[in-house]
Amino acid sequence: MVSHPLRGRAAIAGIGNTKRWNAPGRTPFDQMQEAVILALEDCGLGLKDVDGLFCAISSSGLPVLNAAERLGISVRHADGTMVGGASFLFHLQNAVSALDHGLCDVALICYGSNQLSAGGRLVSMPDPQPYEAPYKPRYPISSYALSAARHMHDYGTTRENLADVALAARTWANLNPDAFARGPLTRDEILSSRMVSDPITRADCCLVTDGGAALVLMRADRARDLAKPPIYVLGTGTAVSHRQIAAMPDLTTTAAVESVRRAYDMAGVGPSDIDHVMVYDAFTFTTLLFLEDLGFCPKGEGGSFVSSGAIAPGGSLPVNTNGGGLSCNHPGMYGLFTIIEAVEQLRGACGERQIQGAEIALAHANGGVLSSQATAILGTAATI
Repeated sequence: MVSHPLRGRAAIAGIGNTKRWNAPGRTPFDQMQEAVILALEDCGLGLKDVDGLFCAISSSGLPVLNAAERLGISVRHADGTMVGGASFLFHLQNAVSALDHGLCDVALICYGSNQLSAGGRLVSMPDPQPYEAPYKPRYPISSYALSAARHMHDYGTTRENLADVALAARTWANLNPDAFARGPLTRDEILSSRMVSDPITRADCCLVTDGGAALVLMRADRARDLAKPPIYVLGTGTAVSHRQIAAMPDLTTTAAVESVRRAYDMAGVGPSDIDHVMVYDAFTFTTLLFLEDLGFCPKGEGGSFVSSGAIAPGGSLPVNTNGGGLSCNHPGMYGLFTIIEAVEQLRGACGERQIQGAEIALAHANGGVLSSQATAILGTAATI
């Protein structure tokens, strides 16, 4: 196989995570700024070194401009792509290309949110959906519920299968001292949770938290000389398929099938090569759905796969080891946090939840209502 020209050409040199899941008085840009400083400190660089800026914040119409002003930086390359929670993995792919083409030397991807302390509401309303609005859906929950109901109808997926996703996430969170939701949780508690949009209950929904995150990327040859071991971007892939859930081509198959194919092709690996997986679990159902679409189990068998214990601690496929959006954190747009946990696992820095011998991790993010999909495959120096 001929190696893709971008495979391993860029590396993640620094990560920043505020871990401030409930921070009254702090704005989204406060969270973003702190995460940026943490990421730069992590790799031993400063704001003066940054010349590429990638940013999306749901509460800002001009996030790149606001971020540049807040950070006091003037950059020569910028990208404000906004496709929901997957935006940051779109940014990752674009940053890799920009670095390789010399458009910038130090790329910064950043995000901040105060969704919890602002009252649990998204500050900016989604763009109007005229063909669905008359039915008064509970956006976005009703959209995901429609997909989940169809999956149950076609494949026999059960509420118990969804409960096992939540249980696995909580078990991982109990190994993570920084997780927002820790403590005992039973299947009965999940199954008896209040119904929100059939078949999705409150226990099937992600957390609402504050938080900030940032990544620093550089070309691989430069990243080797910095403070922390670089984590290489082996492959990326993106795909979009629709805006409204009513326009989704197939309610039980997402464009993740395409994004992961592109990522696997670039990285030169397949599902059996992956040691660690992070998927965007806005709902229990999305974990199950993405495991199918990413190739870790056949279509329609996600329910039995998660209920076998495969994704929980001690299982065959470690998934969402920080506790995910269900039990660790979910500050409005979660995608960047999938990358941060993957980097920490590949660095061997996850303490009690560490996956021993992890060399290749897959991070996947979703945006809109199963609308945008982005996949990244990361590796240690041993994979280059």
